[in-house]
Amino acid sequence: MSLLTNLDDTFAHAEDLNAINKLMSLIDPELLQQAYALSGVATVRRRRLPLDSVVFTIVGMSLFRSDPVWDIANKLDISLPGKSRFVAPSAVVQARQRLGEEAVGHVFKLMAQRAFGEYAFEQWCGLNVLAVDGVMFRAQDTTENLAAFGCDRNVMGDNPYPQVRMCSLMETSSHLLLASEFDGRDVGEMSLAERLIPSVPDNSLTLFDRGYYSLGLLHLWMTKGVNTHWMLPARKDLQYIVKHQLREHDAVVTLKTSPQARKKFDGLPETIEARLTSYEVNGKTYRVLSSMVDAMQFPYEEIVDVYVQRWEIELGFREMKQTLHQAKLTLRSKKSEMVRQELWGLLLAYNLIRMMMLDAVKDMPELSPSRLSFGLCMRHIIVFFLTTIPDTVTKLPVHYEYLMESLRMMKLPDKRPDRYYPRVVRKRPTKYPTKKKASQLN
Repeated sequence: MSLLTNLDDTFAHAEDLNAINKLMSLIDPELLQQAYALSGVATVRRRRLPLDSVVFTIVGMSLFRSDPVWDIANKLDISLPGKSRFVAPSAVVQARQRLGEEAVGHVFKLMAQRAFGEYAFEQWCGLNVLAVDGVMFRAQDTTENLAAFGCDRNVMGDNPYPQVRMCSLMETSSHLLLASEFDGRDVGEMSLAERLIPSVPDNSLTLFDRGYYSLGLLHLWMTKGVNTHWMLPARKDLQYIVKHQLREHDAVVTLKTSPQARKKFDGLPETIEARLTSYEVNGKTYRVLSSMVDAMQFPYEEIVDVYVQRWEIELGFREMKQTLHQAKLTLRSKKSEMVRQELWGLLLAYNLIRMMMLDAVKDMPELSPSRLSFGLCMRHIIVFFLTTIPDTVTKLPVHYEYLMESLRMMKLPDKRPDRYYPRVVRKRPTKYPTKKKASQLN
């Protein structure tokens, strides 16, 4: 058989199942249509770049961070047949503007809700352990971005890059994002965390940083659903009254709310009951405050070990910014709406990778998805989208299972409990070399 014949057969098989078909196997088309309807962008007009293709292009912007957007559309082969095989750069720009930011945001939210309901996660005392924290992204230095998001300011002037503040809710055992909210730099993390409350699932424990101490926020979180508990480190100046002592370092306390908080949060009572637990690690005493006042359901020995899982969300942010975003200084987009759309695409791409990692370990309860290397799994998934050419469409499950076997091999080394990294200050760099020897007087 000649080389040309082999190439013709290969290209024919590739046209049967391209990258968009593989992506469509992961994202339910009905979910996409529901997101378009919620954002008001649904259309029946047949375009060269349908809305589904535009969504996948935005996801590809995060998977192929260094490639131009129009090249990503051509690389994924997502356009409908036309006079030209390739998509013009202007067509991709117009398609992104036509889609807008809300549609991609709804796709992320609907997929996150469905994924949390379908997958099984590790639990602690019958609760799913979640974490909330914030992170900053830099945007392109344009007038529109600066007006929309603001920038850091000091006595020396304005920082040259606008900043977007994001606050996310993450499941700690899998690093799957359940919800995210972002806004300009001047909007605080507390305000963004309030927007996450509708996404809090029942029977969950949410771990907060110390900076999220707000009795109004914590009361809303606790009363949102059934068993929606919270925990955070206690402040040194915490004012409380011991209601009853559970044991030597464990007590149920009463916290008094301020008039300002009761005015801001409707329905906030004058006092809130909480549990104050203290424990010692390597000679240092720690205190955590939580809503889990039932000592029978939540024993002291379990309480003192769970807060360490809050660090998992920091690792998730590192995976997003350093690995998926490739530690780039800024986002791509130069318009504020496209910046928000790009961020939703980044979150969607991150969750798609995490969902495939969950698929890989769903039949292996001894292996946690957070113990797989995110970077190596991401590379294998990208190669799968670009290079897998099955003989027929029905062969896709076979190749997908082979991908799952590959992902299961990307295990990280076991955690070392004795690792210790004290905080240090880096030496400020200078443009002049350091003089190591004294100069001669003569």
